[in-house]
Amino acid sequence: MSQTFEFYDERARAAETEAERAVLDNVRERELRSAKAWREMADRQLLIDAERVKAEEIRAARRAAEVEAAEAARMVEPAEH
Repeated sequence: MSQTFEFYDERARAAETEAERAVLDNVRERELRSAKAWREMADRQLLIDAERVKAEEIRAARRAAEVEAAEAARMVEPAEH
């Protein structure tokens, strides 16, 4: 299952909140480690999402160029015969 930035961000914030509420040092440290891990996953997801958008833009541009080239080839074809 693919997770979203919002999911990871929500988990990081929840862990941060629990760290702030923690009375015991070991619990606070555990929640801070958890928050750090969730934050890293959220940041990674932002990069993945940005790369997907960039890749889709490249694919769309490539498809548009192929369509344009095919149309240009069709226009040239009758003149050659």
